[in-house]
Amino acid sequence: MSPMTNTNKKVIVGLSGGVDSSTAIYLLKQQGYSPIGVTMEIYKGAPLAGASARSCYGHEKTDIAEIEALCKKLDIPHYRFDCSKEFTKHIISYFKEEYLAGRTPNPCVKCNELIKFALLPKKAKAAGIDFDYFATGHYARIEKVGSRYYLKQAADTRKDQSYFLYRLSQSQLAQTLFPLGEMTKVKTREIATENLGEVGSKNDSQDFYAGPYTDLLDMPPKMGSIVDTRGKVLGIHEGYWNFTLGQRKGLGIANPTPLYVIGLDREKNQVIVGSEADAATNCVKVKDFFYYPVSEGIIQGKIRSAQNLRLVSKVIKKGKSATVIFAERLSGVTGGQSLVLYQDGFVIGGGTITTEED
Repeated sequence: MSPMTNTNKKVIVGLSGGVDSSTAIYLLKQQGYSPIGVTMEIYKGAPLAGASARSCYGHEKTDIAEIEALCKKLDIPHYRFDCSKEFTKHIISYFKEEYLAGRTPNPCVKCNELIKFALLPKKAKAAGIDFDYFATGHYARIEKVGSRYYLKQAADTRKDQSYFLYRLSQSQLAQTLFPLGEMTKVKTREIATENLGEVGSKNDSQDFYAGPYTDLLDMPPKMGSIVDTRGKVLGIHEGYWNFTLGQRKGLGIANPTPLYVIGLDREKNQVIVGSEADAATNCVKVKDFFYYPVSEGIIQGKIRSAQNLRLVSKVIKKGKSATVIFAERLSGVTGGQSLVLYQDGFVIGGGTITTEED
């Protein structure tokens, strides 16, 4: 769109203080929009060990000062909204409950769906801020096919963040702009360095929490055993919640061949390990599933954000659940994580991975 097309279009932009969101709001102003900076305050109290890094759940005073300085430089209004109560209720509590249930949560997916793209715009509207769109510095795109809005991979697939955004609703997608969707990270930094000064040299943000996630669980150590598939004790641990399915490193046991966590027994406080073959499967069950293919073409999927897309042989949908059959066996299929399906770059489905034990 030309700047003239965007004149008088108001956009609230989620600002974290990082290079991506800062560049996004700068670009929107250059494109003729009337941007308004908004920032979530989600952390209260003294900083935890991992909060010193640039993570979502971190100490925000320095970030807030930098954000306000940026908005002043760009002559853009800025508002702060206290989202800490809702963040604790919907994200931190969920995070703890999932780990203690033996599953591995995906707080970024949950936060995008319920807090950043839902609560934050709602609070802005309640504060009397009039806007047409909500924007962030995520690397993703949105395209309308027929009557349906589709999330789409970013042009820079190495930085693509559609995996973390796959649960955005139709109303959220219709109202959202991703100014960085067509750009590379290198280009983003170039624009920031040339126009925003020190922002361009900032380190990338960390996901959710930069320290050990056990800081947030606040669980005292509880000694248990690490066993193989025959029940033989191979080692000890300080709580099954310190492990995730598919984990290979940090087990604290020596073995001639690599071992992987293939099970967590909450009742016995046992961590069950096995070989790579024991840990792999091509059959992944999901819940809270949606599925809207754009064509009859090839379907691919991933069970981790950084994983390359893998060919899907079949999708068997039953209500809000599904079984996804991959063409090859995958390691690290973990209950609580997300499976996201793609077709020609479009996000066409996804759900939360579940196991027989759930």
